[in-house]
Amino acid sequence: MTELAGGKRYALIGTGSRAIFFYTALATTYSKTSSLVAFCDTNQTRLNYANSKLESLGHKPVPVYLAADFDKMIAETKPDEVIVTTIDRTHNTYIVRALDLGCNVLSEKPMTIDASRCAEIFSAVERTGRRVRVAFNYRYAPHNTKISEVLRSGAIGTVTSVHFEWMLNTSHGADYFRRWHRDKRNSGGLLVHKSTHHFDLVNYWLQSRPETVYAQGDLKFYGKENAERRGVTDFYSRAHGSEAARADPFALHMEGNEQLKALYLDAEHEDGYHRDQSVFGDGINIEDTMSVLVRYRSGATLTYSLTAYAPWEGFRVSINGTQGRLEAEIVENSYVSASGAQGEEGKLESRTVTLRRLFEKPVELEIVDGAGAHGGGDEVLLGDLFGPQAEEGARDDRAASHIDGAASILTGIAANRSIATGQVVKVDDVFRLP
Repeated sequence: MTELAGGKRYALIGTGSRAIFFYTALATTYSKTSSLVAFCDTNQTRLNYANSKLESLGHKPVPVYLAADFDKMIAETKPDEVIVTTIDRTHNTYIVRALDLGCNVLSEKPMTIDASRCAEIFSAVERTGRRVRVAFNYRYAPHNTKISEVLRSGAIGTVTSVHFEWMLNTSHGADYFRRWHRDKRNSGGLLVHKSTHHFDLVNYWLQSRPETVYAQGDLKFYGKENAERRGVTDFYSRAHGSEAARADPFALHMEGNEQLKALYLDAEHEDGYHRDQSVFGDGINIEDTMSVLVRYRSGATLTYSLTAYAPWEGFRVSINGTQGRLEAEIVENSYVSASGAQGEEGKLESRTVTLRRLFEKPVELEIVDGAGAHGGGDEVLLGDLFGPQAEEGARDDRAASHIDGAASILTGIAANRSIATGQVVKVDDVFRLP
């Protein structure tokens, strides 16, 4: 089995499914230059599963700590950096505490969910001089990198407007309505939890920040009332143990998935968390249909829509400039079967990026992929996070700081405020970025 290596020391808090992406990389590809020294979680069953996964990868088990013993974990295992992959509303708690205890932080997106939590993180960074990075894997997808390169080359001149449409399908999109994300107090809603990726891309492409935001959003498809309006009469609270759920293509059956069973079904006796709630049940207070209009400091505008019940998954973006237009269509999954099955998340089915300069024939741009999900983008992200270039002073231009993390969520936070008030929101009135 792999022994703890030298190099940078990492502890991880929040050992749910997203954490596997990070600790698998540390236990395998980066095991010679990085050390995984501890796991922390609110749930002992999930901690045990994380160590079993490590052992299956040929890595020694690491010490485990319950969340109440977070400070003890830092004191005993002395990590250089803490990876935060907990429920969104608790990111700020562990980011701030890790910084105060002398560690740098790598946070899963979104960095946090509202302005007050964002202010806590900025205050801690200023107070401690420590670093917070945010894991935006979409920046590293080759097609998104290509879009950035074309815009920076000046091929379409000065960007004047962006139209961005994102589709979440009835498998991936529905999943946010089964779990803790369905309560906006936990996730900030999809305009924060999911759209942080998309708003970050626009910030990155434009090299600018949002200035004003207007938004509308509703729950149009999921939830019990919407199902009742469509004539549904057979309801259930969760899939496990429900006869009604057997014929529902929206139901998640954890007992048939080894990883989900071990992480959640076998762990729910500790905390009562049900990972397989009905998407047509009560208690959902996030939107599934959203439209946002943003003006950036550069003068460009964005029209954005997110639909969480589309028949296919992917996005279309059109970027207009003074010398032409750049268009992209990225299809991750072209359909979901009647059984609810889809292709692998992050696996690309088709992709086109087309440059249309004024008075010239359109050109379909060539994009070179690497190995792994998102066209190889995930592997590039991991290299940026854990490889030699992750050292201080050697940042890749795609690496995201706490300022980038804030700039992306502020569009969503302002959009939530706009939905609630019906007014245009000035981002500086929500939180003023340095």
